[in-house]
Amino acid sequence: MLRYDIKRPETIQLEHDDRGVVRLTLNRPDIRNAFDDVLIQDLTETLERLAGDSSIKALVVTGAGAAFSAGAEIGWMKKAGGQGDHDNFQDAMKLAGLMKRLDRMPMATIARVNGAALGGGVGLTATCDMAVAVSDAIFAFSEVKLGIIPGAISPYSLRAIGERAARRYFLTGERFDAEEALRIGLVHQVVADEAALDEAVDSLLKHITGSGPTAVRASKDLIGHVAGKPIDDLLVRDTAQRIAHQRASREAKEGLSAFLEKRKPEW
Repeated sequence: MLRYDIKRPETIQLEHDDRGVVRLTLNRPDIRNAFDDVLIQDLTETLERLAGDSSIKALVVTGAGAAFSAGAEIGWMKKAGGQGDHDNFQDAMKLAGLMKRLDRMPMATIARVNGAALGGGVGLTATCDMAVAVSDAIFAFSEVKLGIIPGAISPYSLRAIGERAARRYFLTGERFDAEEALRIGLVHQVVADEAALDEAVDSLLKHITGSGPTAVRASKDLIGHVAGKPIDDLLVRDTAQRIAHQRASREAKEGLSAFLEKRKPEW
């Protein structure tokens, strides 16, 4: 796995381990890891580089300090809204591009929600494949409280929580706790504290890193191609082609042999 230098470690930090896991930490605890144009650029560029590294098996996203992410930084949002229509739109597209990039990372992604996730912080949570939160984490689609809307994060958030829950929380902007986030599908697991958070994330990572790395990526790609599509002959053929291709791979042959031989696979 390659090691990546971070242009501005005061915005994000990366840690790599020998399992093929990268931990990306939003590193602005003084402003609760809020977004602005600089952080959006740094995150997008970093994710682009990580996406091209086939040796990465999993990416963990978390926040430094007491918050996961408080969403957009107010001063930046006010400045963006005061620009002309073209510049305002281009600015919004950068945030939308960040969410799209994280959503489409080829490796497994885990949101390690260590505290408050508001606005864009909820978006980060929803775009990751898996999300684990501490019990005292709070969540909110807080945009309406500021007179704006959760536009860039809406496709991923709606996919996670469904239209019915969105009709409440998008419109009220009210805060809800981790148990409610679990109930509506925003997170997969709630744990007592940060020590338990690390244990839960590590348990997921053990499953991911113990599985065939190309199979994990192919399974994620499969979800993207199948979700929401009608089960017609074209889809049936596509899914059959996918499993046939993976089944003939060197990785599959090693995995099946290891299972029959009652040993750990070598990958």
